[in-house]
Amino acid sequence: MKKLHVITISLLLLALSPLVAGGKAEQVAAPSNTLAWVEATLENGLPGVNPLKVSGNIITAGSSTVYPLSERMAERFMQEGYSGTITIDSIGSGAGFERFTVAGETDISNASRPIKDKEIEAAKAIGRVPLEFRVGTDALAVVVSKQNTFVKNLTKEELAKVFSTAKTWSDVNPAWPNEPIQRFIPGTDSGTFDYFSEEVFKKNPEPMLSARNLQLSEDDNILVQGIKGSPYGIGFFGYAYYAENKASLNILSIEGIEASATNVDNGTYP
Repeated sequence: MKKLHVITISLLLLALSPLVAGGKAEQVAAPSNTLAWVEATLENGLPGVNPLKVSGNIITAGSSTVYPLSERMAERFMQEGYSGTITIDSIGSGAGFERFTVAGETDISNASRPIKDKEIEAAKAIGRVPLEFRVGTDALAVVVSKQNTFVKNLTKEELAKVFSTAKTWSDVNPAWPNEPIQRFIPGTDSGTFDYFSEEVFKKNPEPMLSARNLQLSEDDNILVQGIKGSPYGIGFFGYAYYAENKASLNILSIEGIEASATNVDNGTYP
């Protein structure tokens, strides 16, 4: 359960030219005509890009957690001169990697988990060399409706019960209502689902998938609406979606530790 709710967010790019990792700017050979938009310097291992010179459309797909960041980066790219169309599909990390590494349909894959070795090999099989880099750390928020006044904190053991074998809230704690637990969780293509399954259920998602009153969705906004509508609902997703809806949601502490930016950064939030 160490760092249970900390997610590494990655963007996976099709490697278009040799890159050198590191923080110092490096000089590289002049790009070919097809890569005229690549600047002749490297910053932190990535080439500079001139949006004014980029032609064609850009397709990106993947994690709902990374979706808000992708939207903002697309806005900036267009503000800086890009004149094409940028498509961003929120379909989950796994589905995003499949479109990038198997179908070869996308230019960028957004993910809330690292790329797997088998996905790297799949990409190479279609002539792509993936370049992965981390762009941030997010907390995985476990939330209930504002109407829920009885749950403030869950232990790790209670967390596992809530999302698996417990039928009612009183099955977890006799002091809580004898009402069915309604569960709203990310779909199985989601990196957030993978992370929660690995950390809470030791990589075995079956107890969670076999739970009663379970709704799965790759769209975190659908999960938010489901939880908001029920005093007995509970779910989990990236912290950003809680922050956008905190007027109608309560975020739970885990093992008595508050889900705050400070506790996430210092590693104390489980």
